[in-house]
Amino acid sequence: MSDGFRAVKETTRHMHGPRGVLACGYAPAEQEILLAMMENQGFRDTPAIFANEETAGIALAELLALPGGTGRGRVSNLPRAVILSGLLEKELHAFMAAWKALGLPSQLWACLTPTSESWPLRALLTELERERQAFAQRDR
Repeated sequence: MSDGFRAVKETTRHMHGPRGVLACGYAPAEQEILLAMMENQGFRDTPAIFANEETAGIALAELLALPGGTGRGRVSNLPRAVILSGLLEKELHAFMAAWKALGLPSQLWACLTPTSESWPLRALLTELERERQAFAQRDR
């Protein structure tokens, strides 16, 4: 199910998909922290969508087509993850560095790909967790 990994350089090349951030597993207060970071770091034009259990069966492309702010303020018990779409490669690095400075709990990360855009969010989260476990086993 995995597309494999490709190093993302710090270029002005656009990543796949519409510009957006899909977050899940965030408490409402953490959603506000993420949105404030996005505002402060120049991502105010990037729609943020917050997924929860009700939307976990929807394809990533459909979720990223929702209006920014969808799901805001709702509790999400899904695994913590952020899926980035349509950013410049150099923006991905800036986004991740700014997120790291927030001190929030660790999470899964992904970028939308031509393959994953048709996957339900739940399937991507399962695959990301498998990949995390495989890396942990490899690093032992």
